Amino acid sequence: MKLTVRKSALFLADLDVQFRWYEAEANREVAWRYLLAVHQTVEKLAERPDLGRLRHFEPAELHGLRSCLVARPFHRHLIFYRCEGTTLDLVRVMHGARDLPTRLRQPAGAEDHNDDPE
Repeated sequence: MKLTVRKSALFLADLDVQFRWYEAEANREVAWRYLLAVHQTVEKLAERPDLGRLRHFEPAELHGLRSCLVARPFHRHLIFYRCEGTTLDLVRVMHGARDLPTRLRQPAGAEDHNDDPE
């Protein structure tokens, strides 16, 4: 059974910030490929939410989060999500080489982006 996907405001903001970064630092084609890779990964998670691993972050508001790598070639980015009943709640999407417990609690775009286009 495919889960219903719900995207948080932070997830959408993260996606927008990263799209704009790729557009400015690489080109529009790379930015669109990033969106497609995220979409493909979300589709897989809606079918198989167990693909991601359960994370064990200390802050209570991060308990129960799972993460899954975005499809290649953007596999350095992680989608953070929770499953609640028949709903896949997309919480955030960001580069995995971050202080994740801190970044997950900050607003989208709170850091400088220096990711290399992949």
